[in-house]
Formats: sequence, structure tokens, C-alpha cells
Amino acid sequence: MAAEDALYGPGGFYLRPEGPAGHFRTSVHASRLYAAAVARLLARVASELGAAGADEVAFVDMGAGRGELVTGVLDALDTMGARGAMEVLDAPVPDAAEGTGGLPPGVRVRAYAVERAPRPPGLDPRVEWLDRPPSGVRGLLFANEWLDNVPVDVAQADDDGTPRYVEVRRDGAERLGAPVTGADAQWLDRWWPLREPGGRAEIGRPRDEAWAAVACALEAGLAVAVDYAHAAGRRPPFGTLTGFRAGREVPPVPDGTCDITAHVALDACAAAVPGPAELLTQRDALRRLGVSGERPPLTLASTDPAAYVRALAAAGEAAELTARGGLGDFTWLLQRRPAGGY
Repeated sequence: MAAEDALYGPGGFYLRPEGPAGHFRTSVHASRLYAAAVARLLARVASELGAAGADEVAFVDMGAGRGELVTGVLDALDTMGARGAMEVLDAPVPDAAEGTGGLPPGVRVRAYAVERAPRPPGLDPRVEWLDRPPSGVRGLLFANEWLDNVPVDVAQADDDGTPRYVEVRRDGAERLGAPVTGADAQWLDRWWPLREPGGRAEIGRPRDEAWAAVACALEAGLAVAVDYAHAAGRRPPFGTLTGFRAGREVPPVPDGTCDITAHVALDACAAAVPGPAELLTQRDALRRLGVSGERPPLTLASTDPAAYVRALAAAGEAAELTARGGLGDFTWLLQRRPAGGY
């Protein structure tokens, strides 16, 4: 697959020295509040597992980039322990965040970063750097903007309405190839049927399989995927495939110089894993974890000006993370993995 080589082959985009942060900005890069919220979620999972007798909780950062999220989560947990869980955001925390503070006594974190690129220099030594997710661990697996970079084939309906694979050269030139058949055709029929000539779809079956593999590698805990997504009945008629380079959207040319990405059919991914699933916007997910974007009361400015300035800055960052039309429109998929399985 051309996208696989362009992203992960020799000299591929995701193996370049600057890493993804050199080309685009995710929620992880936007604010430390994001990692603090994930740390709160990890603490909640740890409390649930601790009630079952676990003394170790895993945090698996899936598609870790250069370790920014796992580093931020460990830093937030350190801060919780030093200053008290409810002060991590430097702002009042809503009631919805109660119970999601620091780790339970006696529970330790084992941190994993999963990425194909080499371990970056200077990474926290507590982080284990892997090229595939660990199996049989208990805790929180968090895949932030990972599934959108799992390569997929693109299908386009020809003049007769028959879905065909879109073939692409290294320079980006396209042509229609063979008809889509087998498991790919079944996936399209169920999740993204192409009815009109010229309609396009990204065949998400490899993402379903990738998500099922990593989520089911958890022995117990919670698996979370965060991505721009769409749902059945509201798929974009011409797909979402695009490229990014140096902060700009560019044609998705598979030459290794740009990111190649497409939104994710997270409802299909959810169906690939046994058990219940919850899909919600990042705006709603972060609000549950105490990130609301509400401005601090003006009275704080007169009683504690320094705290007011910190809280105001945090509110601005929280507003960006939860903004409609921006980062707040990301979709979170949450799937709980009970001990013993379904």
C-alpha cells in the first residue's frame, strides 16, 4: 500500500526526525490541560482496578509520537501527588470531576509508549518504548489521533456505480482499478455504501482490525480512541483523505514528505470490539474530566491576582480544547474491558 510506505517505510513521514509535532498541532500540543485530563481518567481507572485488588495500573500511549502525552500524564500525576489532585488545572474543578484525582494509595503506574519511530532522547526513563502494544496489562490505553494514520484503501464508484479501488502513483496521480470485492466490499455495504457515480469512501476495515487488536490486548480497564470521525448516515460523499505538511493542508501525495490522513468511522471500530461502547465529543468528554473553559470569578482577581491570571490562562486553553468547530469536535470512543472478557 502506497500510504503505508509513505508514512512508515524507510524515510517515511512518521520516522522523520522532527516528528509529527513539526507538522501539525494536536490537543496534546495545545495545552497541558489535555494530559492532566487523561491523568484524571487514568486515576479513575486505577481506582476501579484497585477496588479489584490491583496494585499496578498501566498507561499505554498508542501512537505516541515523541512521547508528549505519556510525559504529560506522568508529570500531571507527579503534580497531583505533590500539590493535591484538585489543583492540577490551576482552576476550580466542577463536581463532575470529583473522584478523578490522584492515584489510590499503593497503586503504581507502569507507562508504555507505542510508536514505530525510535525512542527520543531525554524521554522520562519511567516510560517503556515499544513498537507494539503490550498484552495482558490492566489500565488505560489511549490512542490520540492514531487511527486516522492507519492506512486504508480508497474506493470510488465508477460511471456504472460499481465501487473500484483508487490506485495512486508516488506523484499523486490517480486511476480507478479493480472492483472492490470480498471483505472490503462487505465493509462498504455495511458501513459506507457507495450509491452514486463519483462517490468516494475510505475502506475502514484495517482500522477496525487495528483497534480490535489493541483494545483487546487490555486484560482489563478502558480503551479510548480520539479522532476526527463520522458516523453511518452522515459520511462525507467524497471521503476525507488529505495531507498535511508544516501546518498546512496539502494534496495527499504518497512520497513521504507529508502526513496522509482521513477521518475515522469510529462507529465501525466500536463494533469490532465485544461489549458496550460510548461515543461522545471531546467537548463533552473533557467537561466530564473538569476541563470546561469557564472563566474564573472576577472576585479572585482582587483576593489572589496571581491565581486569577493562572486560572484565566487555563480557561483560555480549556476553551481551545473544547471549542465547537475545532478541537472540541473530535470524537472519543470509550470501550471498557472487564476482567475475564465478554
